Amino acid sequence: MRLLYFAWVKEKTGIAAEDVALPEGIATIAELIAWLKTRGPEFAHAFAREQAIRAAIDRSHVRHDAKIGEAREIAFFPPVTGG
Repeated sequence: MRLLYFAWVKEKTGIAAEDVALPEGIATIAELIAWLKTRGPEFAHAFAREQAIRAAIDRSHVRHDAKIGEAREIAFFPPVTGG
């Protein structure tokens, strides 16, 4: 599965994208975030305010309780403000 990180999520993790094999039992975005937070201090820091992070599965915005299913790509980004 391809994971994409944008804006300050990318800055804090130090990577823009990666391919990962998810461990068994991860079925939702919330579970994925919980697992990501265990991958090191940079991920724990990037996802510390997880309620502020938005997610998209295969380019469709979803809530944290969304099922991952057979997703090919999941993106994480902070809320976007315009001006």
